[in-house]
Amino acid sequence: MCHFALSKNCGRENIKIPFTGGCLCGAIHYECSAEPIFMGNCHCRDCQQATGTAFAAAILVPRSAVTIIGDVKYYDVMGGSGGIISRGFCPNCGSRLFGRPAIADFLGIMAGSLDEPSGFCPAMDFYTASAEPWDYMNPDLPKFPQSPQSLPPNAVVD
Repeated sequence: MCHFALSKNCGRENIKIPFTGGCLCGAIHYECSAEPIFMGNCHCRDCQQATGTAFAAAILVPRSAVTIIGDVKYYDVMGGSGGIISRGFCPNCGSRLFGRPAIADFLGIMAGSLDEPSGFCPAMDFYTASAEPWDYMNPDLPKFPQSPQSLPPNAVVD
């Protein structure tokens, strides 16, 4: 589905399947039973505002492979791709957990919400045209000024 292999250059073991995570207060937990479609860093302005920092580190997975326990609140925004992105967060502690892109088959999971975040291994930086000048990007990762063309259309969780 995606032409970008998961990077093997992280210096840590890759994500183990199934992988789990949740919010800061513990009200929401999730488990994903599938291999990630891709892992990457989105530098679009929307992700900067949603995360409060330089980029969103995200994992794209098949939505059907994720089981969520707890009530997630979603906020819809127009993403850099031009599609509606639903940003999922805990209504109690505010932790951002998910991004639902326009294509219903996919779900983005925020890497910081993983129980074992050392398994996150980005394969690319995208929307780098919006990256802040103070944002240091790994020079070994491929860079895309917008969304990479190898991903399914509207699948990016920007």
